[in-house]
Amino acid sequence: MTHIKAGLTEGGFFYYSRIMEISEAVDALSALAQESRLSIYRLLVEAGPEGLSAGRIGEALKLPPATLSFHLSHLTRAGLTQSRQDGRFVFYSAAFQNMNELVGYLTENCCGGRSCAPAGASLARKGRDNETLSRPRRRP
Repeated sequence: MTHIKAGLTEGGFFYYSRIMEISEAVDALSALAQESRLSIYRLLVEAGPEGLSAGRIGEALKLPPATLSFHLSHLTRAGLTQSRQDGRFVFYSAAFQNMNELVGYLTENCCGGRSCAPAGASLARKGRDNETLSRPRRRP
């Protein structure tokens, strides 16, 4: 992914100044479409720009080193994480600029450039009462 200018304007509207390649979006979305990688990414977002060492990530998510390395490599190739060496430790952090680019790409033509949320809309609530029910599976 390349560098872009993206963010929210004073009116709360998202602005985006580059057209992302569809293959970059597909790579990023496919990297996040796996439970361990999504968990890793969310953990790194919570950690902020400083990131976390690979060991701390593995401990927090209970992932063995080889599995963790595989998933971190996949996220890095997709441009969603970056790494830096500090002594004998490798620290990973979320590539916030690239995620902003992905969000911008996904919402580029949404709602004619206006905020997509209806005025006065409340945020979706989490919890058992607000979840959809799964359909029973058909068996042949």
